[in-house]
Amino acid sequence: MFPQDDAVGADEPYARCVPNHRALLPDGYFHVIARGIPERPIYIDDDDRRLFMVLVPRTVDLHRVTIHALCLMSTHYHAVVEAAVVDLSNGMRRLHGQYATRFNRRHGRFGSLFAERFVSRVIASEEYLYEACAYVLLNPVKAGLCQRMEDWPWSYSRYGVENM
Repeated sequence: MFPQDDAVGADEPYARCVPNHRALLPDGYFHVIARGIPERPIYIDDDDRRLFMVLVPRTVDLHRVTIHALCLMSTHYHAVVEAAVVDLSNGMRRLHGQYATRFNRRHGRFGSLFAERFVSRVIASEEYLYEACAYVLLNPVKAGLCQRMEDWPWSYSRYGVENM
C-alpha cells in the first residue's frame, strides 16, 4: 500500500512527508494545505464554511478523490486525501475556483482568495496517514478554538474522531 519510508524527523507528521514538484508525485495519499491571502480569512462566517462543505463532496465525486480527514480553520484548511495526482490537481482547481467565485460574489469583492496553489505532501506510510489525520483533526484544539477535536463542527474524518 505504501512505499517504505525510513525518514525520521520532526514531531509534526507533515514535516516527514515528502514535498515535491506535483507532476513528479506518485498517485496515493497526500496532506493538502490551502491558505488564503495573508491576514485574510477564507471563511468569514459559518455560511462560508457551509458553502465550502457543500462543494467538497461534489468535487470528490467528480474527480475521484477520497477524503480521509478535513479541517476548516479561518485562514486555511487541511485535508488528508487519496487520489491520482491529475485528479487531485483538477479537483482542487475546481473547488477553489467555485468557492472563490461564490465567496467573492457574496462578500462584494474580487480577485484571488487563495494565496497560492495548494500544498500537497506525499504521505508515504500507513503510520504517517494516521498521524496526518490526527494532526489535521487536532488543529482547532491546538489553536485554542475548542477543547476536544470532536467539538469542532468544521472537521471531518471518514474514520470518526473516536479512532484518532
